[in-house]
Amino acid sequence: MRFSTKDRYALRLMVELAGHAPEEFVSLKAVSDSQGISVKYLEQIVPPLARAGLLASGRGSQGGYRLTRPAAAVTAGDVLRAVEGDLAPVPCLEEDAGDCPRRSGCRTLAFWEGLGAVLEQYADGVTLAQLCGAPGGGKEDA
Repeated sequence: MRFSTKDRYALRLMVELAGHAPEEFVSLKAVSDSQGISVKYLEQIVPPLARAGLLASGRGSQGGYRLTRPAAAVTAGDVLRAVEGDLAPVPCLEEDAGDCPRRSGCRTLAFWEGLGAVLEQYADGVTLAQLCGAPGGGKEDA
């Protein structure tokens, strides 16, 4: 299973913002310089995070973006769901998936359900505050 560049960059953006004072707005240029992600790419990542209520924006010379909640109240799962919509490891487990005609006889369904549960539990158990305190803090990794 691989997470997309968009997923990785969204998490890095949010960890970067979590490393600033809660009331401080941070420009995308500053995030770009710190994280080595183009401003254009960051501009594509911000809208779903804002729609999910994870980011607030400010205008003007001191404008930019900040978290809407404390870093300890935002999980990696929140961020990944905001940009992906679902963490299901296979399409048949996604929230908007139709009924699979093979579902009743699928011998691998339990495996995928278990993997999905472990993935969600782990992603929902790691906060941005924890990632900020972790070695590497999301700067050059991922």
